[in-house]
Amino acid sequence: MAVSTAQRPAAAAPLFILTFLSAFLFHCGAADSSAGGSDPEGAPHRRFEYKYSFKGPHLSQPDGSIPFWIHTGNAIPSSDQVRVAPSLRSQKGSVWTKNRINFKHWEAEVTFRVSGRGRMGADGLAVWFTTTQGLDGPVYGAADQWNGVGIFFDSFDNDGKKNNPAIIVVGNNGKLVYDHQNDGTTQALGTCLRDFRNKPYPIRAKITYYKQTLTVMINNGFTPDKNDYEFCTKVDNMIVPLQGFFGISAATGGLADDHDVLSFLLFSLTEPGEEPPPVESEIPKEEKDKYQEEFQNFQQELDKKKEEFQKEHPDVQGEPIEDVFESVNDREIRQVFEGQNQIHLEIKQLNRQLAMILDEQRRYVSVITDEIAKKGSQADPGQLQSTSQLLNTVVATEQEILRNLNDFRSSFHESVKQIGMAQQPHDQAGAAGGYETVQHFNDIKEHLHVVKRDLEHLVQRNSPSEKVVKCPEPPPMPSCLSTVHFAIFIVVQSVLFFCYIMYKSQKEAAAKKFF
Repeated sequence: MAVSTAQRPAAAAPLFILTFLSAFLFHCGAADSSAGGSDPEGAPHRRFEYKYSFKGPHLSQPDGSIPFWIHTGNAIPSSDQVRVAPSLRSQKGSVWTKNRINFKHWEAEVTFRVSGRGRMGADGLAVWFTTTQGLDGPVYGAADQWNGVGIFFDSFDNDGKKNNPAIIVVGNNGKLVYDHQNDGTTQALGTCLRDFRNKPYPIRAKITYYKQTLTVMINNGFTPDKNDYEFCTKVDNMIVPLQGFFGISAATGGLADDHDVLSFLLFSLTEPGEEPPPVESEIPKEEKDKYQEEFQNFQQELDKKKEEFQKEHPDVQGEPIEDVFESVNDREIRQVFEGQNQIHLEIKQLNRQLAMILDEQRRYVSVITDEIAKKGSQADPGQLQSTSQLLNTVVATEQEILRNLNDFRSSFHESVKQIGMAQQPHDQAGAAGGYETVQHFNDIKEHLHVVKRDLEHLVQRNSPSEKVVKCPEPPPMPSCLSTVHFAIFIVVQSVLFFCYIMYKSQKEAAAKKFF
């Protein structure tokens, strides 16, 4: 009985665990479904604001200005980016929106690149939202004691704590002075360590302010995926001014980096319960009438140019627009003709190489015949027999070369015939024609390989014939200095040397008599 009572709880335990897990998974699934149903309803409405954004490829105007933006300092706008601060020492610049922003919630997407040659860079880049335009100042090229928020991409370690590069969020009410010595860590509302220098792809930062919460997301620049963001920092219960200006600034110090901003895209956010403001209500009526008048003038001018073109080119009238574009069949035929032209050029190249080989053979024959004619009268009968054998070998070689050339010519004719046959299937639409064309091209390729192999074999066979004709050996040169002449020269030089020694000693003895 003790055994049976012990087995019952053991058998009931798995049943109890399975019941608990099933209930838990059911509640989790219900919670996930309810959360998933509430996410679309809680997502804010995003609207792109072109007057507060810029991007390439036509970022700047011919006069160097940016539409709806101003740039100061050393900022250099171009067609695809804005170099806020170049890689020179003690440079700073900034770009700011011309118009004031009055959005309650917003989201900014900044694409930039910070690159430099050194292992360390300076000073960094900043994204601003302030009540006034901080056109110039000591904080990353912008003014200090700002009223708003700044997101700093600090690349230089001022405090020596090895906590850079870093992304720092600093708020200010217009009275605080930025703490440069500590890299703003004493005033930071949020921070994260991210290396944004010298990345293979541009860095992307998404800054969202929604319901008094500032969130910073970062794309680390290791992937071209634009939506591959990772969380950086979040600041809750943050109050920013309702109206202000967006800006981007950068500065360099003793070290220098290139600070390039590729795009700045701003989106206004509207809560789900609120109606987004209509686009036409934000444009004044006078400005709207002006744009409408310009559009009508442009449309009238375009219609006039169309009429003039039709008068100058009456043959073009009535042609469908589709004829301008290339169809699939036309593209395939064009590719076939391009391949045939390439094969034709290869055949011409082989023909030139064959002509060069024939010229070389003719030159060898002429040289051999000249040598035989010169030595024929002076040679012995044995030499004449060896010369005749050599001549027979050369003649046999030349006959083999001519036979190979005839084979090459027949191969060329067959290749040309294959090319002509390859044009016919493309006149008939269908899959069978394409397959036959591919087969013809494969045959042509095989023939060209055969021709190439025969040429290489011919060059190898002809290489020993080059060794038959040798230049006559020069006669031995007589020795310039014999042993007798060398001995006489040494004796004469020794006698002169001793005479000079004796003469010098006599002069020294005569000079000593006067002292």
